[in-house]
Amino acid sequence: MSLKWLSLLLLQLICYFSSGRCGKVLVWPLEYSHWMNMKTILDELVTRGHEVTVLVSPAAILVDPNKSPTIKFESFPASVTKDDFENVLKRFLDLWTNMAKDSFWTYFSTVESLFWELSDITMQICKEAVSNNKLMTKLQKSKFDVVLADAIGPCGELVAEILNIPLVYSFRFSPGYFFEKYSGKLPVPPSYVPVIMSELSDHMTFMERVKNMIYVLYFDFWFRILNEKKWNQFYSETLGRPTTLVETVGKAEMWLIRTYWDFEFSRPLLPNFEFVGGLHCKPAKPLPKEIEEFVQSSGEHGIVVFTLGSMISNLTEERANTIASALAQIPQKVLWRYDGKKPDTLGSNTRLYKWMPQNDLLGHPKTKAFITHGGTNGIYEAIYHGVPMVGIPLFADQPDNIAHMTAKGAAVRLDLEKMSRTDLVNALKQVINNPSYKENAMWLSTIQHDQPVKPLDRAVFWIEFVMRHKGAKHLRPAAHDLTWYQYHSLDVIGFLLACVATTIFIITKCCMLCCRKFVKIGKKEKRE
Repeated sequence: MSLKWLSLLLLQLICYFSSGRCGKVLVWPLEYSHWMNMKTILDELVTRGHEVTVLVSPAAILVDPNKSPTIKFESFPASVTKDDFENVLKRFLDLWTNMAKDSFWTYFSTVESLFWELSDITMQICKEAVSNNKLMTKLQKSKFDVVLADAIGPCGELVAEILNIPLVYSFRFSPGYFFEKYSGKLPVPPSYVPVIMSELSDHMTFMERVKNMIYVLYFDFWFRILNEKKWNQFYSETLGRPTTLVETVGKAEMWLIRTYWDFEFSRPLLPNFEFVGGLHCKPAKPLPKEIEEFVQSSGEHGIVVFTLGSMISNLTEERANTIASALAQIPQKVLWRYDGKKPDTLGSNTRLYKWMPQNDLLGHPKTKAFITHGGTNGIYEAIYHGVPMVGIPLFADQPDNIAHMTAKGAAVRLDLEKMSRTDLVNALKQVINNPSYKENAMWLSTIQHDQPVKPLDRAVFWIEFVMRHKGAKHLRPAAHDLTWYQYHSLDVIGFLLACVATTIFIITKCCMLCCRKFVKIGKKEKRE
C-alpha cells in the first residue's frame, strides 16, 4: 500500500514541476477487453501525472485494485456480486457461442434476451452507485475534471451529469451504431456503411443493402421500443427531470473509437469522433527462454499462434480433438492457448499453454499465421505485426471483425461448429502459402504504423484537451439542437412541397378561370 501512494506522490510531483496541467480523471469501467483497452489509456494518463480514480463494485472481475498500484480505486457496495456477474456472463457466452445462427429472428431474439439480462444487472449496479449519497458527495468534493466511460455499459454519462463534469467515451461500437447515430449524430448511410453484426462490407449488392437496412430497422426498434424505456425512466427519476438515455449519452464531448482505417471501411466522421484503434499495440519483446527454444525449433516452416481469447479458454472434447488433429498435419510448430483437457489427437508439433505472450509471439519473425476468435485486441496485434489470420469467430462483434479482415484479404474465416479437420488444414495452408494474405496483412500494418500521431498519444491528447477547455463544445455539430424532423429537413421538405402545391393550385385555378372566361366570350360571339 505504501508503494502505491509513494508512486502516486512521485507522479504528482513530476506533474507539478513540468506542465502543471495535470487533472483528475474519474472512470466508469467495463470488463474484459474493454477494461484492457481503457487501462492502457489510464496507465498513460498516470504516467503523465494525472490522478486517475476508477469506480469499482463487488461485481468487478478484471478491474482489480491490487494489480494497478498507481491508479486509485473507489469501491462502493452493491447487491450484485462477482459470482452473480460471472454466472450471467458464462451463460451469456455459452448460449451465444453455441446457438444456431441460421435463422435471423431466432438468433437475434436469443441475443436480445441475453442483452436484457446483462442490462438489468448493469442498471442495478448503476442505481446502487448513484443512490449512494456518501459516494456521490465524496466524488463531488473531489472536483474531477473529466469522466472516462464506455458507452456500451451505461452509467458513466449519468455520473458525469450528476457531477456536472465533461464526459469522454472510449469504446468499440454500439449494436446497429445506435448511440453513434442518435446520441453522437454521426452520419451512418446504410447504402455503404455496413451495420455492426451484419458481416457485410462497404461494397454491397442490392440484396445485401436490403439486408443491411433490415439490420438498421431491427436495432433501432430493439433500442427504441424495448430496452431504452427502462433507462429513460431511471435517468429521469435520478436527475429529477424528464430526459432520455440517448440525450444523456449525447452530451459526451469526445468519442474515442477503438478502430482505425486499417480495420474500418471508409465512412463519414465528425470532429468529436476520433479513431484510436491499436492504441494497446507495441513492439514485441524477447520471448521466455522455453518458448523461444520451441519457436526456433520450427526451422524454416515457422510457427502458428492459436488463441480463442481470455473469455473462452476451453472447448468441447470433440471440437478440441478435431482442431488438434488438424494442427498435427501442418509442418509448422503451433503454440495453442488452451485450458481444457489435453486432446487425444494432439501432435508433437503443438504445445498447450494456459497463458502465452500473444503480442510478442505475433511480433516474432517466425510467426506465419494467427488462428483467432476475432477479438478486436487480437486482430489489432496481428495487424500491427503484419500477420495473416484464420478467423474462428464465436460471438458479439467477432464475426463482423473477421468479415472486415476477410474483405481486406488478410484472413480466411471458418465456423467452429461446422469446420472439419480438412477445413482448418486448408485454411492454414491458404494463408501461409498464398503470398497475397501476407502482403495484405503487411499493407494493413503499414497503414497502422504510418500515422502522424500514435493512437495512444491521440487518445490521451483529446482527454487532456477536454480537461483543459472544460469540454469541446465547438466540435459538437448543431444537429444536437435539432428535432428529428428538423435533422432530416422534413419540415423544410414539407414547406417546399406546400409551396409547390400552392403554386400549382393557383396556376391551375388561374388557367381554369381564363378558360371559363374564353369559353364565355366564345359563346357570346356565337350568339351575336
